[in-house]
Amino acid sequence: MSTFIQLHLLTSYPPSNLNRDDLGRPKTVVMGGRNRLRISSQSLKRAWRTSDLIATAMNGHIGTRTKKIGKEMILAELPPDSPEAGHWAEDTLRVYGEPDEEPGTLSQLVFISPAEEAALKDFTRAVKAFLSGSEDNGIIKQVSLLHEERAKKNKEDERSKITKQIVSILRKHLLIDKVTSAFDIAMFGRMLASSPGYDIEAAVQVAHAVTVHEAAVEDDYFTAVDDLNNGDENSGAAHIGETEFAAGLFYLYLCINRDLLVKNLGDDRDLAYRALSALTEVACKVAPTGKQNSFASRAYASYLLAERGEQQPRSLSVAFLKPVRGEDILAKAIAAIEETRSKMESIYGPCADNKKEMNASTGSGSLEEVIAFVKE
Repeated sequence: MSTFIQLHLLTSYPPSNLNRDDLGRPKTVVMGGRNRLRISSQSLKRAWRTSDLIATAMNGHIGTRTKKIGKEMILAELPPDSPEAGHWAEDTLRVYGEPDEEPGTLSQLVFISPAEEAALKDFTRAVKAFLSGSEDNGIIKQVSLLHEERAKKNKEDERSKITKQIVSILRKHLLIDKVTSAFDIAMFGRMLASSPGYDIEAAVQVAHAVTVHEAAVEDDYFTAVDDLNNGDENSGAAHIGETEFAAGLFYLYLCINRDLLVKNLGDDRDLAYRALSALTEVACKVAPTGKQNSFASRAYASYLLAERGEQQPRSLSVAFLKPVRGEDILAKAIAAIEETRSKMESIYGPCADNKKEMNASTGSGSLEEVIAFVKE
């Protein structure tokens, strides 16, 4: 059985537009027959993994998500006047997916770990030496023979055969099977359409954050004044605009398969526990950066419930199918979580072996205690 860590958070955001839809309005969802505000899990994970907090806590173990592997890591290093440079880049890209029309880019985003990035750079340096006439061994010696064969034969089927051989060699050197040194790949997973054998299953599931109460999106009509306009000829505004915003108390749920996280990180328990600590802290402190300059809507979680056990995980979002109403929404939301959890356990039995709480509204518990709990 796996050990699951479940985190339940309540965070209140003042007027803001953290996560916009295609029309620029705060994202919403209908839940319990009522309109709620929503922050997507993709937006949350992006904000977390690119935060300063994570950069400090997980330095050297952060993956790179990009389409520009060939452009930034291969073509930029190889001699621009070499006709073979493009072939090297294209063949390398096929390890991760289908090349795009733009030279050195993939048709879709791919997640690579620091170890893979280092291997790509080493490989590119070896290719550069080979193209300049230097002797080399290992992978370049193998691939150079294939390129010599390709140079002698112009048939399309021969090129296809040789390309497959090159891709096979590169896979062995660049991809680490089912294991990664990047905490974010280990947590949030990776899918390689062209190399499914190197997919990594996500150890962390993140729900969309939703408000515990009914919420409405409002419009902000604003103007901007031209500082050099003295009003002699035109006293009107130089710019008129409109933006949407909303405020609310959000419930967020995370489920962490701790054993899978350790496995994804090559059984490096110290790194896994560093990652758990960083994730718990960043989930409490960091939000998406949308419209922050306009609203300064930064906030910490007011409540955090952490659960640990081998039981089948479950969210407590059902506590808010009926919107919370009244003046003291935070206290009522906390009570709804605790009541729902208690009733669930009276029906199903213990849904976790242990729990730890942090409540900023009463000053009980602490983030440090919860972090220590999830690492036990």
